Parts: sequence; structure tokens; C-alpha cells
Amino acid sequence: MSKPPPTFSIGFERLGFLSWRLTARQLLPLPPKETFVFFRDPRNLSSLIPDWLSFTLAGPPENPAVYEGAEFDYTIRWFGLRLTWRSRIVDYRPPERFTDVQVVGPYRFWRHLHTFDPVPEGTLLGEEVVYRIPVEAALAERLINRQLEEIFTYRAARLAAWAASAKIPQ
Repeated sequence: MSKPPPTFSIGFERLGFLSWRLTARQLLPLPPKETFVFFRDPRNLSSLIPDWLSFTLAGPPENPAVYEGAEFDYTIRWFGLRLTWRSRIVDYRPPERFTDVQVVGPYRFWRHLHTFDPVPEGTLLGEEVVYRIPVEAALAERLINRQLEEIFTYRAARLAAWAASAKIPQ
């Protein structure tokens, strides 16, 4: 598991039977507009996902930028199974926030809010994921939450390294 940067926090809250809220916060030493540039290109997502998930953007989208209503197809390897994940961008308000929702994928429900709040030190990146685990995976609930913690911790370490390098994609 990647070591989380000191400016990162993560927490889980049970919302109901097999339903959870993951909340993550990370301070990045870049302004929100510059931070948002990285997130508006879905091709950057693969650099934030651990290799064991075998995350792949399925074919180059016609318009690779994130925008209201955009849909992106990915494949992942989840518990040894190759699965399709389609997400749709909703509530797109650059450079303050956007939300991606799962249209097709392994969860019964998945809504991932990204926020980019200005703070004196740069950007407070907020992530809130509300998700529901399928009943068929109920016995793996604890493992799924641990995997999500590992994924978001890895993501935070990668984002910290990217921000420290100050390489802003154009």
C-alpha cells in the first residue's frame, strides 16, 4: 500500500445496508484552476490507479475533455474479473467541482464528487464517493472498503508527487 502524504485524510461512513460514504481531503500546493486542468482530462486517471486494478480507458474518446454529460468507458480487473465501467459527468462547474456517476459498473450505485476549494496554501481537493455494494458481494464488504482505501491512498500519493513536480498538463 502507498504511504499517504501528510496532507491527506480519508474516512468512511456507513449510510445503510451495503451503502457507504468515502470522504477524502488533500491539500495540493497549486491554485484550483491549475489543479482542475489535470482532472479535466480523463486520460490522466490511469496514472492515479494502482496497477493491480488493470484500469484502462477503453478507446480514445472523441473529445477527451470532461464536460457536462460526457461519458467515458473504462475496464478494470475487480476480484479477478475484467469488468466494464462507464461513467457520466454531471454537475460540471469548472474550476470548482464536478461529479462522475457510474452508468455501468460493479457497484449498485456510485457517485463521486470532486471539489477544488481555494485555500492560502493552494487547493483543498475534496472527494466524496457515495456507493452501494451489490448484494452478491456482501461478504466482501470489508475487503471492498479496504481496496477503496488503498486506491484513494495511492491516488493521493500520485497527486502529491504530480503537484510537487509542478508539471501542469496543457
